[in-house]
Amino acid sequence: MRLSAKSATLLALLALITLSPIFFPSSFYYRVGSLIFINGLAVTGMVILIGYAGQISLGHAGFAGIGAYACALMPVHWGIPPVFAAILGAVISGVLAWLVGRPILRLKGYYLGVATLGFGVLVFMVLTNEAALTGGPDGTAVPDAGLRDLAKMAGLKLKSSEFWYWFCGLFLLAGAWLALNLHDSPTGRALRALHGSEVAARTVGVDVARYKLQAFVISAVYASVAGSLAAMQNQFVTPDVAGYMHSIEWVTMAVLGGAHSVLGAILGAGILTLLPQVLTAFAEYEHILLGLIMMLVMIFMRDGLLPSLLRLIRGKE
Repeated sequence: MRLSAKSATLLALLALITLSPIFFPSSFYYRVGSLIFINGLAVTGMVILIGYAGQISLGHAGFAGIGAYACALMPVHWGIPPVFAAILGAVISGVLAWLVGRPILRLKGYYLGVATLGFGVLVFMVLTNEAALTGGPDGTAVPDAGLRDLAKMAGLKLKSSEFWYWFCGLFLLAGAWLALNLHDSPTGRALRALHGSEVAARTVGVDVARYKLQAFVISAVYASVAGSLAAMQNQFVTPDVAGYMHSIEWVTMAVLGGAHSVLGAILGAGILTLLPQVLTAFAEYEHILLGLIMMLVMIFMRDGLLPSLLRLIRGKE
């Protein structure tokens, strides 16, 4: 029996998460793996915005900053446990995305990109300048979420790096499942219709403004959860989590792997997260090599790495 694309994607992700530790020589690789999963979760949100809806955002790291600082500040100032703070951070990010998205999603092309970039820069400046609350450029500590202790009570005796590897992998699987279900839903079909042509989508009755806003809000929640996971794992956060380069990295990851494909975008996240680790021996040429790889992929594989490879394999078959 032939698997559907959704089932094949989820099985491939599950196999990757469960089998990769076999090849890990040290606990450091668990940490790198969890970082890949966190970036993969944020990039899955970018697939919904860019790949499904055809919109661009260069400021989504701002929502990650909101999620991260929610886990840092709410437990200290209001006594809210970090896990519930992460949930509240996602809600705040979703509401803020709804408020911000209503005016800026009327823009198109590079105007939209610049507007979203401005939002991200604004969040970064607030986190940097409000030192009395956020700790300023030096950052602030994040209280222990106690999740590892709960795992121990359940009989799972894992090192810290191992626990966060499996925990973040679980969130990535859940995020991918939600995104894949959205793709096949009526909302997903409406998003893909407006990606193809907003005029044609509007002609057949699609509420373009509403669906663009929905994609923006959903992707913002993904970014917020990713920021919260990173903050709880590191137990420390700085304004760099909301830096514009972080937003650009996520867009680059999505485009490199294939912005229309959840698995492709996660592959892009894995490649761009691993490459700096692999290229440490060529530290002086690291950025040159990264740029060269990006240029080659964009020239010869315009749909992204994974879709292009799959098309090549099918062509040979």
